Amino acid sequence: MKLWDKGFSTDKKIDHFTVGNDRELDLLLAKYDVIASTAHAKMLGRIGLLTKDETDSLVKELANIGKSIEKGEFIIEDSFEDMHSKIEYVLTEKLGDTGKKIHTARSRNDQVLVAMHLYLKNELAEIKSETKILFDLLLNLADKYKSVLIPGYTHLQIAMPSSFGLWFSAYAESLIDDLYFIDAAYKIADQNPLGSAAGYGSSFPVDRTFTTKEMGFANLKYNVVAAQMGRGKVEKATAFGISSIAATLSKMGMDICLYMSQNFNFISFPDELTTGSSIMPHKKNPDVFELVRGKCNKLQGVPNQLALILTNLPSGYHRDLQLVKEVIVPAIQDLRACIEILTFSLKEVRVNQNILEDPKYDYLFSVDTLNELVLSGIPFRDAYKQMGTEIHEGRFTPKRDIKHTHEGSLGNLCLNDIRKKMEDIM
Repeated sequence: MKLWDKGFSTDKKIDHFTVGNDRELDLLLAKYDVIASTAHAKMLGRIGLLTKDETDSLVKELANIGKSIEKGEFIIEDSFEDMHSKIEYVLTEKLGDTGKKIHTARSRNDQVLVAMHLYLKNELAEIKSETKILFDLLLNLADKYKSVLIPGYTHLQIAMPSSFGLWFSAYAESLIDDLYFIDAAYKIADQNPLGSAAGYGSSFPVDRTFTTKEMGFANLKYNVVAAQMGRGKVEKATAFGISSIAATLSKMGMDICLYMSQNFNFISFPDELTTGSSIMPHKKNPDVFELVRGKCNKLQGVPNQLALILTNLPSGYHRDLQLVKEVIVPAIQDLRACIEILTFSLKEVRVNQNILEDPKYDYLFSVDTLNELVLSGIPFRDAYKQMGTEIHEGRFTPKRDIKHTHEGSLGNLCLNDIRKKMEDIM
């Protein structure tokens, strides 16, 4: 069944090429089409295009379809083009001519738009909530290990003292920046496009303010052409939020892979969280974190993928826009999986508490030792040269009782202030 069926069939090859994997993806979106269809049916009743009995029967049957979706019993057979055609078929099968009226005053274009907006709103909220869980874990780890020092690096060369407190809370605070992008995407998604029909509105007196409130949107996408042009744009905004979180997680995954290696030996994980080698019995491989790194690096390319699909499309609908769904939906699933596995794994992290006892890290303290000379009254440039000479001649003795007190330093992590920033965005 096709919503645009005029009594003749298209070639099977054309069907297969144009439908693609829409049916599979629509199983994730079907619940949102039901929500939108319910609001639409109620609105049609309000403006007199449906009787009260017709409205009530449509709302009741849509609720039944919603329950079948929740139970995993809803399927979209190959004979249906998408979720919209299957849902309309079920309504017509159950309610006869009343079911045929559900498509009054709307197009499949605004059906797709509103279902995607509702889906993205839900997924962005879930991403935000799951990111907050990871954030809380990172800050708790930062507090727990705030006194455990580790080397800080620039150019991958030993630079200055850092700490696990700094390291864990750095990633926590970075996630706050990422959520600013998620919030921006949410604001774009939180606009109701239903009623724009095929992108040019309708001669029916639809009540778009009603459906906006009924579906819980904060605002209405007023201009019907602008609503249609939002297709692809809302997905790209979401992709920027996804790619921002992904960049943070990828960097952390890389750090973990380094820190787990025998050359660093800063952290470790229980055997059940690592994998082995088929020929080397000593191996404990960080496969989970390598895959987080790889998946998140892929996710950082999603905005560009979408930009290339959307580039140079004029206003109005084009079938190219169908392709954005198969880019953004798997991207969301991959990001949520990466957040979940990192949260799961980091709960079991084991920290090496005596890293800086190795004399190879003595030079970490050169800056702090230099600063002591400056505090004693020696000009900085003279102290710098003196310290350089001592290091060159092998006479350097590190000052290990360091004191970092300014906001955000290893001696003053400002964890409560970082928590407050997250509370504000939540």
